[in-house]
Amino acid sequence: MDFEIRVDRKPQGRRKLAREREAYSRLVQQGYSNTEACRTIGVHRRTGNKWQNGRSGEPGRRAVPPITTVVPPCGPARYLAQDERIHIADRLREKATVRQIAAELGRSPSTVSREIRRNRTDGTRGRWQYRPHAAQARADARRPRSKARKITSNPELRDAVQAMLDEKWSPEQICHALRAQFPDRPEMHVVHETVYQALYVQGRGELRRELAGALRSGRARRRPQRQANCRRQRFTDPMVMISERPAEAGDRAVPGHWEGDLILGKGNKSAIGTLVERATRYVMLLHLPGSHGAETVRDALVATARTLPAELKRSLAWDQGSEMARHADFTLATDIPVYFCDPASPWQRGSNENTNGLLRQYFPKGTDLSVHTPKHLAAVADQLNRRPRKTLGWETPAERLAKLLTA
Repeated sequence: MDFEIRVDRKPQGRRKLAREREAYSRLVQQGYSNTEACRTIGVHRRTGNKWQNGRSGEPGRRAVPPITTVVPPCGPARYLAQDERIHIADRLREKATVRQIAAELGRSPSTVSREIRRNRTDGTRGRWQYRPHAAQARADARRPRSKARKITSNPELRDAVQAMLDEKWSPEQICHALRAQFPDRPEMHVVHETVYQALYVQGRGELRRELAGALRSGRARRRPQRQANCRRQRFTDPMVMISERPAEAGDRAVPGHWEGDLILGKGNKSAIGTLVERATRYVMLLHLPGSHGAETVRDALVATARTLPAELKRSLAWDQGSEMARHADFTLATDIPVYFCDPASPWQRGSNENTNGLLRQYFPKGTDLSVHTPKHLAAVADQLNRRPRKTLGWETPAERLAKLLTA
């Protein structure tokens, strides 16, 4: 054992026994009893009990190695775990502040403060003590919900929600409709999360399970969202986010800032690339024969960008689709920077999303888009560019672009 046993066994005051505690933990994990480990290290057995039980004094529990941080790789769980509570008790004994403890656990200071206030016990001489194992037991006892859920206890509410789900309304629409229909009856008001839980959580039975098929997602089970700090990097080359795009792109005063996307055909097996200029709503379509992989999209974008004058080559905004995996090659070939939208944020490319809706008049969903020739795509784009637009003061995109280029 690479630890020097204490020779001087005299009391040494309130000193931190960090090395002794580490050695004690190793000995207990090797099978030593508390008394044997304490005798070997040179500390009192009551000190060993505190190290084992986090000041709880409960005998028979195994030692936990000293904790410097207990933050899991993908961030802390929703509820405090027992080892976190033991860490809180140990650090309180060492007179650490709530903010220090919270930083070590990767938690909010309010979480730690609330945990101590809720689960401390009245000790001897009127002093409050925080005992981690007792705190864990209290938390476990509080977690089950004995209260009946709102949809279960109110048949009228349950029937109203079921009727709206039969009409394929979303839970959020149901929530607002109930408030408008029963403004003076709070017992008929729910939030959309209540409806989702009634549909997805097994064993509750508030709503018929087959009603989950009425949701737009069509899923019978809820899909958890990954935490942001657990997401893998999307592309090999780092992305530049749309928040770093020049301010001139936001006010649409300067032409040359584009938004791009793909519209997909039947079974996602075919696609057409769409480009919309932000200031003029001018549309260009990319012919993607055979596939819409990263190399095909890159080549189509490069070929289209080379037909543009220099004043129309300022930036390109795109979502984080896999078709843009070669964005760095595109920027190198055209000197046009690519800015990526945040996940699930289509409004950051609003002009492109609206234009894609117009294009569905020519390229309906569920059809094979590979049958359209480059000549047909150019004709469709030309027709859209000659259509008057209300947002342009009833000018056409072609007219507005010509004005900006000659100004």
